[in-house]
Amino acid sequence: MSLGIAIIGSGNIGTDLMVKVKRLSEKLEVAALVGIDPASDGLARAKRLGIATTADGVKGLVDLPEFKDVRLVFDATSAAAHRHNYDLLREHGLPMVDLTPAAVGPYVVPPVNLDAHLDAPNVNMVTCGGQATTPIVAAVSAVAPVAYAEIVASIASRSAGPGTRANIDEFTETTSRALEVVGGAERGKAVIILNPAEPPMKMRDTVFCLLEHAAESEVDESAISVSVAAMVAKVQQYVPGYRLKQEVQFDPVEHPFVPGLGRPFRGTKVSVFLEVTGAGHYLPDYAGNLDIMTSAALRTAERLLERKEEAR
Repeated sequence: MSLGIAIIGSGNIGTDLMVKVKRLSEKLEVAALVGIDPASDGLARAKRLGIATTADGVKGLVDLPEFKDVRLVFDATSAAAHRHNYDLLREHGLPMVDLTPAAVGPYVVPPVNLDAHLDAPNVNMVTCGGQATTPIVAAVSAVAPVAYAEIVASIASRSAGPGTRANIDEFTETTSRALEVVGGAERGKAVIILNPAEPPMKMRDTVFCLLEHAAESEVDESAISVSVAAMVAKVQQYVPGYRLKQEVQFDPVEHPFVPGLGRPFRGTKVSVFLEVTGAGHYLPDYAGNLDIMTSAALRTAERLLERKEEAR
């Protein structure tokens, strides 16, 4: 039996998520798509698919007859809007999967901590950069302590909608924190680049991890490479277009002052280069940044509802 879900946000992310649930999920069924723009393509597509819609936001969702069938709500709006939406829906006791950088609830990155917060009323999917890079930092930190992790997420300007552009500050703050809380780095930093190149480029992510030690022999490069490869394979289970661009790189570093750490550093820099190609369900394949978010959210929601059904 499929369980009903509602999606708040009829833009690129919400619409792609709707299409993914329809095509890929045997456990979930879209009961409603919620927007605020009656002319949005997402609401038009939902109507053609026979899905209930409203352009009156969360209030309109609660008033829909289909609301009684909803068991979980995705929020694909903005950080500010999510806080408002959560306040309105909290009294209904529905778990929420937050695809904005609001970070009201705990961070969830499926291959790292999917089962850690299954009872939380609100879980946060970090950011597209966080979903792509936090698993790599976690893979490195599983082998050796990471003193500092820095990531650079470069995405096509065309794939950055108004929500992404309005949340740049939240993106950097939320992703940086996830590198620490979920990835295991002592300190984290995130940078996002909107690339205006034509034709649009695919999502590229660069991950730098600093491993502090006195002797070069203290770094097990083989073990780190194996750990990273295993993590990439885990992500590929739900994001097939996620891949390493080249082998993991190792370079000795000795610097009198590293700004990210705020102190001198001696050790090894681990560099990992990634590319994310979207599945093309609703958006072009260069929009891997959006694809990895919706794919991670779908996997998380299926597990959350599976756990709730087990508890019944």
